[in-house]
Order: sequence, then C-alpha cells, then structure tokens
Amino acid sequence: MTRFPYDQFAKDYLKELLQPLGEVETSRKVAAEIREIDVYYAPASPSTTANLELGLLGKFAVEPALIEPFRNAATVAEIRSCINKLFDIFAESKRQAKINGNRILESELPRLWILSPTASDLILDGFRTSIDIENWELGVHFLGDYFRTAIVAIHQLPRTPETLWLRILGKGRVQQQAIDELEALPSDNPLRSKAIDILLSLKTTLEVNQNIDKEDRDLIMRLSTIYEQVKQEGRQEGLQEGRQQGLQAERRSVIENLLRVRFGYLDEELGAIVAPLLTLTPEEFTPLLVQLSREELLDRFLDKS
Repeated sequence: MTRFPYDQFAKDYLKELLQPLGEVETSRKVAAEIREIDVYYAPASPSTTANLELGLLGKFAVEPALIEPFRNAATVAEIRSCINKLFDIFAESKRQAKINGNRILESELPRLWILSPTASDLILDGFRTSIDIENWELGVHFLGDYFRTAIVAIHQLPRTPETLWLRILGKGRVQQQAIDELEALPSDNPLRSKAIDILLSLKTTLEVNQNIDKEDRDLIMRLSTIYEQVKQEGRQEGLQEGRQQGLQAERRSVIENLLRVRFGYLDEELGAIVAPLLTLTPEEFTPLLVQLSREELLDRFLDKS
C-alpha cells in the first residue's frame, strides 16, 4: 500500500505528543527544492515534567528537532534526502541570523531524528554511526557530530516505558507489543487517550484502502479490539451521565414540589433559587424548604448582585 496513511498518522501522532512542549509544524516546506520536513519542532521552554512523561521522545524534544518517521526501513537515498533537508535548514538559519545581525551557535541548530522501524548493519555502518550507551538508549545511532543526525532503529529500542511512545511508530510485532502496553496504561492517562484516538483514525483510513497487506490487516484487527473497548467505555460513561442527569432532574422536581406545597405557587423569584438549592443534598435542602419563610429563602439563596 502507499505510505500516505502511515505518514499522516506519524505526523499527527508526533504533533499531538509534542505540542504541549513547544511549537510543532508538520509538512514544513524547505525553500531549496520545495521539499517537506515531516515534523519540525521548536521547544517552548527548558526540559519539563512533560518531557519526562514522553521518555526518549521527550529527550529528543529538549532542543530544536527535525523528525522524519518512516513506515518501512529508511533506505540510503531516503536518509540522504533527510540530511539534505537538514542542511537546507542550517543554511536558512544562518542566512536569517546574518540578516538580523546575529550569530547562530552550533548548539542552536536543530538535530535530525530519522525514525526507522528497522535499520540494517549495512546502513548503519555505511553512515559510520555510533552509539552512546551511557547517555542514550540502545537503538539510537549517531552520525558524526557536525551532521547533528541520528538514526533511531525502533526495533532495537529496549522494551521499557521510556521508549513506548517511539515504539508505537514501529512495525509488526514491535508495534503490536507497544499497542498492548499502551492499552494497559490507566484509562485517565491523557497521552494514552491521544495515542489511541490517532491510532483509531489510522484504522479507519486503512479500512477504506483497497490495497492492504497482511501486516495492515493484522493491525486493523488489533485496533478493532481497542475500538470495541472504547465504544463500551463510552456507553458506560453515557449511562453514568444519564443516571446523574436523572438524579438531578428528580431533585429539581422534589424542590419545586416542596416550594409549591409551602407557598402555593412557583413564581419567578422562587424559581430562581432552585439552581442554588440543587447544589445541596436532600438532607440539607429539605429542612430549609420546610422551616424557612419565603423571605428567608430569597435572602439566603437569591443572587441580588
């Protein structure tokens, strides 16, 4: 099948996760040949707890970054193309700094992260990559310092919570395991909700595509179980909301009937105190409605501001 559904999924996914940390552009055009950067990220502030929640992806996000995710293993030509886009950004940044009379430091230039589901030794050796196991996870392969580029071999990343948000962008068994871990997170985890929403959007896109392979079908089946679970959760939330609405309507009816019994009618002034009375429990509002006079109730609950 075409790369488009996964390409759009990866852009949307990374944008949702990184947006709380800084400015995110997807499909940013590079002037040289009207090439596009999948995700361009600029941090809004120094590292925060939000970075920690994203684990390894959050560590990428402490500095400006170009992020190029691939559904299939990135080829030599594709990696070179990504590096060319990075160099175009370097040149653009230098020109802009010169116009503004500033000098841009090497450390201020963005770093390129190429996210590849797999990467062969031939590819990694050909680009003379190295790992920094003391500071980075296994699977993050750096080119020479002045390239400011790393190839992230997602299949090599350790299966830990810190790498989860990147392994979601993997393929086959790696992605399936990451989805299992995602589903196991607490249901009130906001990152879980965002990721699941975008995965379910990918499921819908894949289902309408006529040219899908076995891997796509397996992914659709896996996401279908999550879809059914989300529907069930939605139904339960709807029932709970319905029960709460029913209880609120019942209390309103009790309050209005008590007011009519006490005063023979329910005029505009008495109707205005129903809402503040609803904030009380039946044990609290019942004796008040039985014991207090009309004037006392209006003085106590009618907003006269």
